[in-house]
Amino acid sequence: MRAARGITSRAHPLWLAYILHRLSGLGLALFLPFHFWVLAMAMTDPARLDGFLAMTEAGMVKLAEFGLVFLLAVHMFGGLRLMAMEWLPWSASQKTLAAGTTAASFLIACLFFLKAV
Repeated sequence: MRAARGITSRAHPLWLAYILHRLSGLGLALFLPFHFWVLAMAMTDPARLDGFLAMTEAGMVKLAEFGLVFLLAVHMFGGLRLMAMEWLPWSASQKTLAAGTTAASFLIACLFFLKAV
């Protein structure tokens, strides 16, 4: 599909926001089984959970937590963007809002990361 002025629809910022929202949802869906497994350790083997939680102080785990918080924020803001597109009248400023929500997601993840370090 071609949009106005010869730009393909996949180059549009809102299409990129759509892809980011889908990928963040996929990342969160892949994380959930691991999260439930760790929560199950709290009920079945508390000593093993303590060992796992001690490992979470490593720098790579903190970086992974940053990624997780970023995925959560991106997915939340992407969902709000979708609701706005469905319920509010279309405006050209939605491109700016999509970029702003990505920036806000990154800011939230960075603040979490700085607190964790």
